[in-house]
Amino acid sequence: MNMASREAYKSQLYIGVCRDTHMEPNGKFRIINVQIKGGHEILENCVKEINGEFPEEQFHLEKSGSEIVVYLNMLDIEKLRSVVSGLEKKYSPGSVDSLSTVIREIESIGSYGIKSGKRSFVQYNQERKVRGRKQKAIDRGAYFYSKGYQFSKQNNEFPANMLDTIAVADSQVALKELPENCVDLVFTSPPYNFGLDYGEHRDGVDWSQYFDKLFAVFRECIRVTKYGGRIAVNVQPLYSDFIPIHHMISDFFMKNGMIWRNEILWEKNNYNAKYTAWGSWKSPSNPYLKYTWEFVEVFSKGELKHPGDGKFADITDKEFKEWVNARWSIAPERNMKDFGHPAMFPEKLAERVIKLFSFQNDIILDPFNGAGTTTKVASGLKRHFVGFDVSEKYVAIARERLSDAHDESS
Repeated sequence: MNMASREAYKSQLYIGVCRDTHMEPNGKFRIINVQIKGGHEILENCVKEINGEFPEEQFHLEKSGSEIVVYLNMLDIEKLRSVVSGLEKKYSPGSVDSLSTVIREIESIGSYGIKSGKRSFVQYNQERKVRGRKQKAIDRGAYFYSKGYQFSKQNNEFPANMLDTIAVADSQVALKELPENCVDLVFTSPPYNFGLDYGEHRDGVDWSQYFDKLFAVFRECIRVTKYGGRIAVNVQPLYSDFIPIHHMISDFFMKNGMIWRNEILWEKNNYNAKYTAWGSWKSPSNPYLKYTWEFVEVFSKGELKHPGDGKFADITDKEFKEWVNARWSIAPERNMKDFGHPAMFPEKLAERVIKLFSFQNDIILDPFNGAGTTTKVASGLKRHFVGFDVSEKYVAIARERLSDAHDESS
């Protein structure tokens, strides 16, 4: 057969078009519908031979009118190539071009898993199901470290005169004025002890002194958090001092009966950090690693479930699906100079934490309120709030931000 005859023959056979790719209603197969022209008898034979080489429940083809229907569950793509190559040798040149196009359509599916050397196209991204998951967690001793702590289950009213206020105060002292079990969510970012300029606050003290003060405040935070309430702490370890602050904070809360429930990576996309080399240059002597993210450690008091009326849950479907992925890409606060504060987290971070872990009308506490991001966001999300800070300057700024937000919304 000369070249012209071959091309004419091929044009009568198959000009493949992928008309549809979808999941079968029962979810067992991913289906590709490919349209064909001509060569039906040869293709019917090829389909039978291919189906004889693969388990029907994993992969098979159907010749349906002017279409080849591809049923994909799991497939050894290399084996399929080999089988089609043998069919090309067996039949007339060009007569099985449609099958080569079917392979190309399968290969164009970029989303699949690998199982036993085969491509898996169905439910490959679902977690493996564990039968009796809850009972097995009990048998293993889930959050066993908190079992010895008997927190009171009696939640109490928050003092009306302190509700929705921002005060100049040392939280270690001010929190003692609150009854136990009266706050739904504590969200804060304590001073990092990096030696930053916080005005009245002395930053960069001896680490033992720092943790003694920090943990004294956190003990009060645990006391005032409701049974079923949460505490979320944004923190960045000081790697240059080799102090894993996030681990030490988690260890503190766990030793004091709190359930460690989440660790969120706040990806700040700090490209300056990415491309800065510190420590020993090109040497294992003492390499120093840089990080572009911070952490948010989240804890529950007494139990994981926080009671609340579903009609006061204001997180959307889209937000929930995105935010339960615990790597949050959020740009850092760009306006810190406007507020004269050296280490502010962005409003988007506060919004996610507050909407994901609390209901509207819940009470949100920030014992290191700084320039007032937590209180501002909480108020805007229809939560009650209370904030403490030792700096008169920052308390004034926080109150002003709150007032400006109220003016804008009115």
